[in-house]
Amino acid sequence: MDTPGSLGAGVPSIGWPLVRAVVVVNPNATFTRRRTRDILLAALAGVADTTIATTTHRDHASELAAKARQDGVEVVIAYGGDGTVNEVVNGLLTDGPGTDVPLLGVLPGGSANVFARNLGLPTDPLEAAARLLRALDNPRRRRSIGLGRANGRWFTFNAGLGFDAETVRTVENARHRGKRATPGLYVRSAVRTYFAQERRTPLITGDLPGDEHLPEVFLVLVTNCSPWTYLGPIGIRTAPRSSFEAGLDVVGTTSLGVVPLLKHVAEIVGTRRGPRGPDVVHRHDLPWITLHAQREIGAQVDGDYLGTTTRLHCEAVPDALRVLV
Repeated sequence: MDTPGSLGAGVPSIGWPLVRAVVVVNPNATFTRRRTRDILLAALAGVADTTIATTTHRDHASELAAKARQDGVEVVIAYGGDGTVNEVVNGLLTDGPGTDVPLLGVLPGGSANVFARNLGLPTDPLEAAARLLRALDNPRRRRSIGLGRANGRWFTFNAGLGFDAETVRTVENARHRGKRATPGLYVRSAVRTYFAQERRTPLITGDLPGDEHLPEVFLVLVTNCSPWTYLGPIGIRTAPRSSFEAGLDVVGTTSLGVVPLLKHVAEIVGTRRGPRGPDVVHRHDLPWITLHAQREIGAQVDGDYLGTTTRLHCEAVPDALRVLV
C-alpha cells in the first residue's frame, strides 16, 4: 500500500543532527508523480532535513546540485530520468571530484533509467525510495563509481558521435512536440536517422592511447557501463565488459549495410556477448579516446543531444562520485 508509513517501514531513524538532503525533481520526466514525491518527503522527514527543488528549465538541475555542494548538503537525490541524473552529476562535479561532493541518490522517473539499472536499483520509484532510505543509514550501501567526461561534460553511461546522437536529436524534437519517450519512438527515430544519414563514406576516426588510431567508422559509442537501453527493460550490450570500475569502452562499425547492421542489432539486444564480426571495432578499458569527424556531426552524452562538433574527447575518471545503493 502506497502510504508514508509503509515506505519507511523498517528504516532506522538517524539520530540528531539530521542529514541535510536536497531532492531535485524534474516534473516533466516521464514517470515523476506528485504523490510519489509527497510520500517520499513524508518518509524522509524522520531521517533527513529535506528540501525539494523543482526544475524549471534546461540545466536547472545542474545549478541546483552545484548550489547544494556549495551549501554543504550531504545528500542530493535526483528524481527524474537519465537526463536529470546527468544534469545533477554535472552540477555536483562542477569543481571536480572531492570529499565535499554530496552523496548521490537516484529515484528513477524516466522511461529508460539506465544509470539506476546499472547500479542495481529498483526502477519503481517507491521501491527505489525505500531502498534509498535504508541506504541513508547504512554506510555499506555507498558505492564509489568511475564516470566519463566528454568535451568537459560528465556522463554516466555513454557518449556518442554521429548516428546515435542524431537519433537522440530526432527523439528530443518529437518530445518537444508533445510525444512521450517510448521505446517505439526511439526505434522509429533510429530507422528515420539511418536512411537520412551518409552510408557510403565513414566520417569518424579516433586517436587512442599508445599512438593507436581507430579505423574509419560510420558510428561509434563510448561506454562507461553495460547494459544501457532506450528500449525500456530490454538491455543493449554494445560492450558487455564495460563497467563503473573500469575505463571507457569504445565500439564502432566500419559498415552501415542493412544486413550486417541488422545482425549487430540482434547481437546487442538478444545476446550478452555484444556485436561481433570483421566490421566491428572494439577497445576495452581505455583511459581516454579522442574522436574526429570529417565535418560537423551530432554528439550526445547519456541520451542528451549536445549539438554538432568535429571533435569529441572522452576521458575516464575513476572514483569520481559516491552513490547510495
